[in-house]
Amino acid sequence: MNDHESAATPGPHVPLWNIANILTMSRLLMVPLFVWFMFLDGSWWRFAAFAVFVLAAITDRVDGELARRHNLVTDFGKIADPIADKALTGAALVVLSLQGDLWWWVTLAILVREWGITALRFAVLRYVVMPASQGGKLKTVLQIVAISVYLFPLQVLPLSGVLTWFAHVVMGAALAVTLWTGLTYVLDAVRAVRARGGRAG
Repeated sequence: MNDHESAATPGPHVPLWNIANILTMSRLLMVPLFVWFMFLDGSWWRFAAFAVFVLAAITDRVDGELARRHNLVTDFGKIADPIADKALTGAALVVLSLQGDLWWWVTLAILVREWGITALRFAVLRYVVMPASQGGKLKTVLQIVAISVYLFPLQVLPLSGVLTWFAHVVMGAALAVTLWTGLTYVLDAVRAVRARGGRAG
């Protein structure tokens, strides 16, 4: 077999319902369960919501590792994974604001940035693929940590006031990184479109 024939040979078929995509879908299904727990009365239900959120956040890490390590990357996964992430964090932010634990302006700023950059990625897809940057990954970690602290029933712990301030500080850092990386993505997209337009001309 020559090189051209080898290059033309399609790679192994990746099944749609592989373990990575199943974990992604399970994370999406955990969102309504998490929201339901958040609106039930009692510290134990709040703790259950916290546990569901943390478990869902862990699956985000695991499914990505499995997909890359075992060549299970699919087009469905590329779309479903960020949607599941944003559904989870978005639901948590909205519920926390509805219950008075988080300022609405913080939630709205993060949601506008998240869904705006998602729309931007699709808009410039024919010019450039915009993968998650290191800053974007840091943003996700900070958001998850801050939300997790807000979700935990702090009233059952000593020094609950200190932990609340810790949550505020981490969320402030998450908001700053979220907005900064959003601006960076916009500038990168503009440069990519201009570069492609120049070459086309």
